[in-house]
Amino acid sequence: MSTNKRNALGRGLSALLEDAKTDITSSSPAPEDKPLAGSISEIPVEQIEANPFQPRSKFEKEALAGLAESIKSLGIIQPVTVRKIGYDKYQLISGERRFKASQVAGLKSIPAYIRIANDQGMLEMALVENIQRENLDSIEIAISYKRLMEECGLTQENLSQKVGKQRSTIANYLRLLKLPAEIQLAIRENRITMGHARAIVNLDKTELQLEIYNRIIAEELSVREVEDLARWQNKKPESLVRTKKSAASPLPEKLRKVNESIKLSFGKKAELRRQSNGKGKIVIPFTSDDDLERILTLLDIL
Repeated sequence: MSTNKRNALGRGLSALLEDAKTDITSSSPAPEDKPLAGSISEIPVEQIEANPFQPRSKFEKEALAGLAESIKSLGIIQPVTVRKIGYDKYQLISGERRFKASQVAGLKSIPAYIRIANDQGMLEMALVENIQRENLDSIEIAISYKRLMEECGLTQENLSQKVGKQRSTIANYLRLLKLPAEIQLAIRENRITMGHARAIVNLDKTELQLEIYNRIIAEELSVREVEDLARWQNKKPESLVRTKKSAASPLPEKLRKVNESIKLSFGKKAELRRQSNGKGKIVIPFTSDDDLERILTLLDIL
């Protein structure tokens, strides 16, 4: 990675964190042209309040417990960053995951950089650090990009420079927020990938987006297959959405039992599909020649 790339990645955050004028832990100010190397203080956990601008909306309990165990053994490798908002009172700027894990670990105090930052600067610092350092899902990244633009007055070009990403990459994330809520939730829960979502978002009709999304889940379509479907739809606008005549309908009780028997015999991905007009098919996928031979034997073909 080039030096320019490294500078670009840290430009937004380091400009706020590494300015000597923003640090109040040092008794003698550092020279104007040199960033501070340390100035870390131990602060009681009870004196720190959460960051109201925290963009990360969920912290997995298992991952948090793992970090807490690590902190018990090794301590906090990377101090959190706080701002002083009163006598013996601080507010997190960044490092909420470490802060929460420290509470789980039972720590009474934690190392912290103490900074002075206004609310907008604090929001920018929290968002930029999370985008760069945390394992956010694609929707959380998109929301963070949107907030940086709307609440910090950044253009896509400004944002590109601050987070070290191409404008096209940022635009692709922002487009995800135009998808129906059902599809956004599926992205967050890892039921579909960003590749799937980028193909879906190319369709301009919500019902078509949901139609292809449902097919991804039901048929386990690959990203390439979804891209092909989207391209075909853009060339042939008459509709991918099934009409009432051919729409899939719930299986009656007798056929539900047949469907369960098919799954038990041929595997959980095998199924009976029936449309409301009575047409349908039985799908029995196989994973190898041996698996195919097993299926053919069960069908009494071999």
